[in-house]
Parts: sequence; C-alpha cells; structure tokens
Amino acid sequence: MADVVSFPCVRPRADVVDEVAALPYDVYNLAEAREEIARHPHSFLRIDMAETMLPDTIESNDPAIYEKARELLEDDIADGLYIEDLAPHYYLYRLCAPDGRSQTGVVGCASIDDYQNGIIKKHENTKPDKEIDRIRHVDTCNAQTGPIFLAFRSDGRIEAVMERAADLLPLYDFTADDGVRHTVWRVDDAADEAIIRESFESTDSLYLADGHHRTASAVKAGLLRREQAQAAAGVQSWGEAPELPSDHFLSVNFPSSQLEILDYNRVVSGLNGLSKEEYLERVREHFDIAGSQAEPFKPQHKGSIGMFVDGQWYALEVKDELKSDDPVAGLDVSILQNYLLDPILGIKDPRTDKRIDFVGGIRGLAELERRVATDMTVGFGMYPTSIEELFAVADAGLLMPPKSTWFEPKPRSGIFIHRI
Repeated sequence: MADVVSFPCVRPRADVVDEVAALPYDVYNLAEAREEIARHPHSFLRIDMAETMLPDTIESNDPAIYEKARELLEDDIADGLYIEDLAPHYYLYRLCAPDGRSQTGVVGCASIDDYQNGIIKKHENTKPDKEIDRIRHVDTCNAQTGPIFLAFRSDGRIEAVMERAADLLPLYDFTADDGVRHTVWRVDDAADEAIIRESFESTDSLYLADGHHRTASAVKAGLLRREQAQAAAGVQSWGEAPELPSDHFLSVNFPSSQLEILDYNRVVSGLNGLSKEEYLERVREHFDIAGSQAEPFKPQHKGSIGMFVDGQWYALEVKDELKSDDPVAGLDVSILQNYLLDPILGIKDPRTDKRIDFVGGIRGLAELERRVATDMTVGFGMYPTSIEELFAVADAGLLMPPKSTWFEPKPRSGIFIHRI
C-alpha cells in the first residue's frame, strides 16, 4: 500500500502565481535561468537556482547559494507573496498542453519509507553530486519546493473526485508562457479526501516518472532528520517516536492513463574517426537504412529511428535479431546504445562521455538539425518509450539507460511548498 498524505501547503497568492510558477530547475542552464528571471522577477527559479542571484564567481555548491535560497524564500513569505493553508489538504493539479491534451494529478506528500521499501519504484540511477546539491537546498530552506512527478495505476476512484472538482471554482487558473494551462483545486470535502487516501492505500506501487535526483535528495534529507530526532529523543527505533514532516516528500501523482511520454533524442560529436561512407556501412550491420531525404524523419513505431547526418535524414529499422522481450534490452534507446553508439561511435558511458548530448522531444527535430549544424555531427530521433515499458522496467527492479523518457507537460515549482 502507498502512503500519500495531505499536508499544510504554503502557496503563492492567486494574483502572482503565474509570475512565481517555474519549470523545474534542471530544465535550465545558468544562462537560461537568468534570462527567465529577467522576464519574471518573482520566478521561483530565484530560489531553486539561487546562484542566479549571486556573482558569477560563486562556486557550485557554495554554502552561500543555499543560504541565499533560504533568505529569498523567507523574505517572499514575510512579504506576503505566499499564503499558508494551515490545515492539511490534498490538491488537484491539471496541466493542459497547447494541443489540448491534459493530465490531472493529486498533490500530496509521499512517504520516504515507501521509497526505501520499493513501493515507490525508480527506473534511473542518480549522481551523488546532484543529490548533494538538492539535499543541501531542502535542508537549508527547511522546505520541499518542487513536487516529484509520480505515476500510478488508478482504480478510477480518484478520477471520479477529479470530475467533481472540475465543477468547482479553482484556486488557480493561468496559462504559462509556453502555452500550458495550469489549474489547481483544493480538496475540501472530507469524503473526497478519504477516497483519495484510501485509493492510494490500495495501490501496490507508485512510479517515479520525473525527478529521480529530487526524490533521492528528499529521502536522504528526511532520513538524516529522522536520525537526529531519534538520537535527541533517545529512542531505539523510529516506531517509538512521533512522525516528522520530513518523513514525507512533496509529490504530484498522475494516473498513468493520462500520461504521454515524448521522445528523448540524442546528438553526437564526431564519427569516431570514420568517414560518412564507412560509418553508414557499419550502421547497416544491425539496422536497415531507407534512403536519405532532406525532410525530418519522425519515427512512427517502436524499432524505428531517425538519423540526421551530413544534411540528410535516414530511416533506420532495427533488424529482427536485435529485438528482445527483456524490459531493458528491448528498449529502442538500449538497442541504439548497444549496437550503434557504443560499438560504432565509441560512446561507452553516455552518462559521462562529453561527445553525446540529449535533446528533449519538446524541442522538436529541428533542434537536432540545429545542433548538427553547429556543434554536433549526427543526431538520432527516437520513438518514445511507453509508460508500460517504464512500468515493466521498474517492476523488474531494473534501470533504463539515461535520458530514456521525457514527460510533458511538466509540473511547475513554487506553486506548492511543503515545510519540513
């Protein structure tokens, strides 16, 4: 059973929420974040990436960054930019993309123990340096500020609550610069709150969709606080001590039926010493190549990959002998890595090799063409990994290759804050 609880929420005033709400910090580089803050001076990026408010000479992970984040958050709360719902509530959060596709999730707080015990399942590894950054951010700010994106298989009860809420006056309803509409309702009905809690309690698994580093950081920060409280109270086990706010982390939980994963594409610098002709000949060992074309080739089915090199697009089809029922080996991103990126282009570890970069599908295939025309040599357009493929990998306790999934639209940071 999954433990997802309601919580006392700190949230922006309705008249400023559109200026505060920001995409997750890991979507931006430093220059992009500064440009976004220049357009929106109240953007939560100021707090999520407080280095943007400090001199360029500041070193990454300098304690001053986290102190600045805490100062900015506390000042915004003191200045009345945020209000606080003192009683615990669940919230319903709907995101509607410009194409009309929408997804509605339950905002609550998931259990760090569920993560430790494998009820919350991951599909990616995390990097210690990125974990340390967010642990320090959470611990210094005494708050979790960006909801973790979780998915679950719903029994339909939560969707019924969502349908009823859609007839009520929302707390927020605004459209962001990228055209995504954000609507939020607070669950005030005790019966609906009980339905949500009981529905999660009957759920065997929650799945990390986006935010692996933020989750690992929230869990480790919570465990650290638990150890400190346990030592201070002189108890032998945590079951003897009262629950802490940090025992749960901020999350938005979406029914899997509403989610769509976009492609996560790749660009590589150089052909590993091969000429174009030699490279194409090597590729033909494991992929059938349809003729070249100037127009972008967007894969329409699993086992199809678009490749852009030397100003031309090629349609690659995975040969039958490479296909697998294994949850990880059968992924298109795994086949590309194992039979092209590694043996032909020499990309042994895509997590650390500086010759490879990843391009979210939201940027389109034109971004692959732009990168190949500027700083890269070859681009690969992927067919999206499915939500069921993600679940199969997580259920098997396995891990996907890095950058296998791109979820869109993404929940904003700064709309919901969980004080710990």
